[in-house]
Amino acid sequence: MKDLFGKAILDFQTNNSPEDLITETSISEADEMSVEYLFRSFAEMPKIEQKAIQLSKGKVLDVGCGAGSHSLYLQNEMNLDVKSIDISENAIRACKLRGLKKAKIQNILDLENEKFDTIILLMNGTGIFETLKKTPIYLQKLKSLLNPDGQILIDSSDIIYMFDDDQDGGKWIPSDNYYGELTFSISYKKETENDFPWLYLDFNTLQNAANDNGLKCEMIFEGEHYDYLARLTL
Repeated sequence: MKDLFGKAILDFQTNNSPEDLITETSISEADEMSVEYLFRSFAEMPKIEQKAIQLSKGKVLDVGCGAGSHSLYLQNEMNLDVKSIDISENAIRACKLRGLKKAKIQNILDLENEKFDTIILLMNGTGIFETLKKTPIYLQKLKSLLNPDGQILIDSSDIIYMFDDDQDGGKWIPSDNYYGELTFSISYKKETENDFPWLYLDFNTLQNAANDNGLKCEMIFEGEHYDYLARLTL
């Protein structure tokens, strides 16, 4: 793993000539993303992220924390006890440089013997599930980390809009797998990391998966472009 996303984050944090990230998916063409966006303030965040932060309480776990912007607000402005984890070594280095007290290189599936009141997964939080088939593994792990009255706050998008219309008014959707299963490629400073899996879940599919794994799932907020914030509870 080249950890290009993390390299871009650390380059920005340390003023090491950061450049734009180039992202491409199996159903979309290359797109430029400014790494500065990952360092946004609360006021600059989408309403879905603001809502998730405002609903956070107690002991918080930020899964896939990236540059740590959500965690920093929770720690510094809301005075919450926040643990921030990411599989990117470079991103966690940047988080520590930004002042996060409990930032750790950690795969969520390897986290044991801890309980949280709030677990947040933002910026398409379902992405880390990789595929629909693996979703129950991640939901069971998240469930095991919840206190009895805890909550999981997770966002995603129904990407059905990205597929072409057919003659009957429906959509041309691949039949061999769930349409929200994509592969991503990232390019940064002439290096490329290819084809890592990333999952977008429509709300009904998330809700069904949650119910199958002993979790209640409710829609908390709907965005303006097929995106939503959900809350999962025991």
